[in-house]
Amino acid sequence: MGEMEERVRLGARAAAQGQGGVHQGRLFDPVKPEWVEVDAARMRLERVRDFGGPWLGLELCRRVGLVEFFQEAIPRGNEEVEWGVMGLVLALCRWSHPSSELKIAEHFYEQSALRELLGVPAEKVNEDRLYRALDRLLPQKGELERRLRGRLGELFELGYDLLLYDVTSTYFEGEAKGNAQAQRGYSRDHRPDCKQVVIGLVVTRCGMPVGYEVFAGNRSDVTTLEEVVEKIEGRYGRMGRVWVLDRGLVSEEKVEYLKRTGRQYVVATPRGLLRRYERELVEEGWEAVYEDVEVKRCESPEGEEVFILCRSASRRQKEKAIHERFERRIEEGLRQIERGCQRRRQEAVKVAQRVGRLLGSNSRAAGLFEVKVQEGPPGQARLIWSKVEGWRTWASLSEGCYLLRTNLTDWKAADLWKTYIQLTEAEAAFRIQKSDLSIRPIWHQKGERVQAHILVCFLAYVLWKMLSQLCRRAGLGDEPRKVLAEIQQIKVADVVLPTKSGWEIRKRCVTRPTDHQAILLQRLGLHLPSRLEMAEM
Repeated sequence: MGEMEERVRLGARAAAQGQGGVHQGRLFDPVKPEWVEVDAARMRLERVRDFGGPWLGLELCRRVGLVEFFQEAIPRGNEEVEWGVMGLVLALCRWSHPSSELKIAEHFYEQSALRELLGVPAEKVNEDRLYRALDRLLPQKGELERRLRGRLGELFELGYDLLLYDVTSTYFEGEAKGNAQAQRGYSRDHRPDCKQVVIGLVVTRCGMPVGYEVFAGNRSDVTTLEEVVEKIEGRYGRMGRVWVLDRGLVSEEKVEYLKRTGRQYVVATPRGLLRRYERELVEEGWEAVYEDVEVKRCESPEGEEVFILCRSASRRQKEKAIHERFERRIEEGLRQIERGCQRRRQEAVKVAQRVGRLLGSNSRAAGLFEVKVQEGPPGQARLIWSKVEGWRTWASLSEGCYLLRTNLTDWKAADLWKTYIQLTEAEAAFRIQKSDLSIRPIWHQKGERVQAHILVCFLAYVLWKMLSQLCRRAGLGDEPRKVLAEIQQIKVADVVLPTKSGWEIRKRCVTRPTDHQAILLQRLGLHLPSRLEMAEM
C-alpha cells in the first residue's frame, strides 16, 4: 500500500475501519478532500485542442453502431492498433476536419482530442497506417451499407419505399495512371482538364443515404441506371419501391426497361416532349400545389402512364432572364461579325466557324436566330441573319414548364410533383460532400484507395444526416451546419496548477459550454463530459 497514491490509501484505510468487517465497495467511497496551496501567478493552460467536433462524431458513431461494426467486421491480427479504430479515425477526421491522410497524421490528430477519445497515441497515427486502414475498410462496403440501413431505419423510422437516384462527378489531381476508372468526361465541377470518376448515389425521401456506386469518369449517366437499380434491389428487395429520376438519367429505352421489369417510377422527361402538350399548356385546369407552382394531369393514349405538366412562376422568370441574356450576347456577336465582314475581306468558311462558335456557346437562345453566310466576290463573305418569332412564341409559352412521367396512375398530380421535387435531397447530398466534406479533389492514384476515400466520405455524410435528423427531432430545423459549428467551438485543455510544495497538479478539462451551446446539447440529448483521463505524454 505504500506505493499507492494518497487518495487510494485513505480509501483502503477507511474500508478497513468499517463496522461488520471489510466492505469491498467502500474502497471507492468518496474520501475527505485534501487542500493544497496553489501558486496562482504560475497557473497556466496547455495543449488546447479541438474536442466538440470529434466527440460529437464519436457519439453519433456509437448510436449508429459503427464502433461495434468496425470491431466485429474487421478481423484483429498482429497489428499494434486495431484496424477498426483506425477506420474510426478516418471517418471522424473526415466528419470534423476534412483533410488528407498526411495532414491528419502530421497535424490534426495531435491538435484534436481523438487521442483521449480513442486511446491511440499520436505517434501511432501515421500516413502509412491510415492508408492501410483504407485498404481494410473497403471490403466491408456492402455489409456496412446493409448495417447502416437497418440501424438508421430503427433510429429515425425511415421508409425505403421511395428511392431517389442521381449522379455527380469528382475530379483527380494528378494523372491517376493506375486507375482504370479515372477518365475524362462531362465534369459537373467545371474541370474538363482533369480526369474524374462518376458517383451514383441513392438516398431516401429525407436524404439519408442508402448506397452508392462508382463508375468510370467517361460513363454516360443513363447507362448507370440498370446497374444501380438491380444492385440496390438485389440487396434490399424490390417490393413496393418507387424510383425517382431526373431527365439526364432516363431515355426512352430506360423507361421501357423500368416498365418491362414491373418497376414503379417518377421521372422527368426531355424538354422536347413538352411540344406534345402545347394545347394543354394554354388551356385552363391547372392545380396550385405550392406558392408559385401549378400542375396539370394528362393521361397517356395507352393508359399505362400519366404525364404531369408543371410550371413555376419563379422558374419562368429565371429562364426568361437566361433567354434574354443569351439573345443579347448572340445579337451583339452577330453584329460584330457583320461589321468585320464589311471592313475587310474574310473567307466564308471562317465566318461560318465564328458563327458556329457563337451559337454553340449561347445555345439557350440559338434557336431564335436564323443565320446564313453567303459567298460573294473573292474574300467578300456576307452575313445574313434574322430572328425566328415562332421560336420566341414557344419559348414564352414553355418558360418555367417541365413534364413528369410515371406509371403510378392512381396517384394525384400534386403527390407526384411533391415526390419528384424530393430529388433536391440527392442534389443537396452532393453539395454537402463536395463543400463540407471535401470529397474533391481526389489525391489518391490507385483505384482501391479512391474507392475507399469515397467510402469514408459516405460514412461522414451518414453522420451529417444523423445530426440533421436529431436536429429535426429536437425542433432545431434540419440544417445541422450551424449546430455543428457551435459544438466544434468546445475545446479540451490541460490545466496546470503549480503548488507551494513544488509539484504540479494537472487536470485535463473540457471547456465549459456557453449558454447557447448548453441549450443545443440539452435539446439533442447529449451530455458533455467535464474531464478526460490524462493520457501519458
